[in-house]
Amino acid sequence: MSSPLPVRNGVNATRVRLPDDGPWATALDYLLDRWGHVDPDGIRARFDAGEVAALDGTRLTAATPLSEHTFIWYYRDLPTETPIPFDVDILHEDDHLLVADKPHFLPTTPGGGYVSESALVRLRVRTGIDDLTPVHRLDRMTAGVVLFAKDPATRGRYQVLFERRQVRKEYEALARVRDDLELPVTVRSRLEKSRSYLLAREVPGEPNAETVVELAEVLDRNTLAGSALESEAVGRYRLLPHTGKTHQLRVHMASLGLGILGDRYYPVLQDEAPDDHERPLRLLARSIAFTDPITGRDVTWTSRRTLI
Repeated sequence: MSSPLPVRNGVNATRVRLPDDGPWATALDYLLDRWGHVDPDGIRARFDAGEVAALDGTRLTAATPLSEHTFIWYYRDLPTETPIPFDVDILHEDDHLLVADKPHFLPTTPGGGYVSESALVRLRVRTGIDDLTPVHRLDRMTAGVVLFAKDPATRGRYQVLFERRQVRKEYEALARVRDDLELPVTVRSRLEKSRSYLLAREVPGEPNAETVVELAEVLDRNTLAGSALESEAVGRYRLLPHTGKTHQLRVHMASLGLGILGDRYYPVLQDEAPDDHERPLRLLARSIAFTDPITGRDVTWTSRRTLI
């Protein structure tokens, strides 16, 4: 369902489904009842300015009956955001695809208190491409390669690569070294994450997540600034996920006793605290490789970022 309102400042208009009936005479009455405690004057001003639209593009007024439309769109007020002091870089761009190199702390898409401070909105504003859409996502705390589709007509051809697991992804992580753990190892488990539960967790049942974990090298402890480890050896790990479950790599590393440096969720959930930009999660989406469905060529895109 396409929005009748264009992207503004890199941000899509917000869609609302109106109820079929109720004690509200107009669409405005419903919105005021639902969100009027936040900004009633702002809601009325949107209707007065013609900034509330139905699917067919019709602009709603303060008198538009509730039952006249099912879905409406409007521009929401953006939150006040603290700038994230890292740039999202562009590794490649063609007619169909934009390949970005996302920094730590920047979310891929708007969510929660992050709207303008997201890779998608920043890139839309920078490039002027309102149709730019992520093909997949990285966690806010994970840096590295992420793909954005430029053309809605060909977007699905890239998305299906991920659905069919035809994309080869390689991640890099820093964690302690365990002399008693034989690597490489393939970790398989069943992961579950619900909307009401902040963390992903391993549960009994048929595995739905698989990761190969390799130790690439042992680092000189003195080269790693900002680590919570003071005496143990630190390793650079190569992680090859076969599936893409939420927080999969973080959970699988923690299950091996190799909690990733800077991870405030796994293996132990820490108290909420402001971001410490000097201590990122040491997890990087190092590269993505696949056969381009448009050109037929094998391509590999590699992050220029480092974890040290």
